[in-house]
Amino acid sequence: MNDSTSILFIVSAPSGAGKTSLLRELLQRDKQLSLSVSHTTRAMRPGEQDGVDYHFADKHAFMQLVGEGAFIEHAQVFDNFYGTSEMAVREQLEAGLDVVVEIDWQGARQVRQRFPGAVSIFIIPPSIQALRERLSGRGQDSEDIIERRMRDAQAELSHYGEYDYLIVNDDFQLALQQLGEVVAAERLREVRQQVRHLAVLREMLAPPSANGS
Repeated sequence: MNDSTSILFIVSAPSGAGKTSLLRELLQRDKQLSLSVSHTTRAMRPGEQDGVDYHFADKHAFMQLVGEGAFIEHAQVFDNFYGTSEMAVREQLEAGLDVVVEIDWQGARQVRQRFPGAVSIFIIPPSIQALRERLSGRGQDSEDIIERRMRDAQAELSHYGEYDYLIVNDDFQLALQQLGEVVAAERLREVRQQVRHLAVLREMLAPPSANGS
């Protein structure tokens, strides 16, 4: 398989919608799927690993990469910067993997310009109250930060119409199933199946031989 059949998936969601948990579970089940590890200037959180959760960098190093055109997208979220390495994404696609980029709506717009065939998925919570409860339940942020995240979440939600698929994460297992179904359906699109099975299709459609066999 090569990058002509590999798929780039864009997955976005407001903070607290459960995007990261859903993707973590899906990636464990689907070994054909790979997550692009983003660069960020934010501080490492307890339990995170450099190069696994993010590539952690200071602002100077990050902006140097921006100047070199290393990112297919980059954006400022709260007081931190995030970016997706173009080289890393292309290497994974060329290796025959389907790649997920976990980014916000700003980044999604940038990626679509570079990869117009990318498939985009937006994940939302079942209600704004459920979102607030999830953010508060983390126990990581002050009330001021939670209020700021809520405002930013509503701004993010206003861009749901820019995506190909919309998944409501009310029941985790159902949302996980639906996310997997989107991935499976995209892999079965005619344009990709034609490339994968071109030799077989040509054989089946070839004119009968002269001896009638």
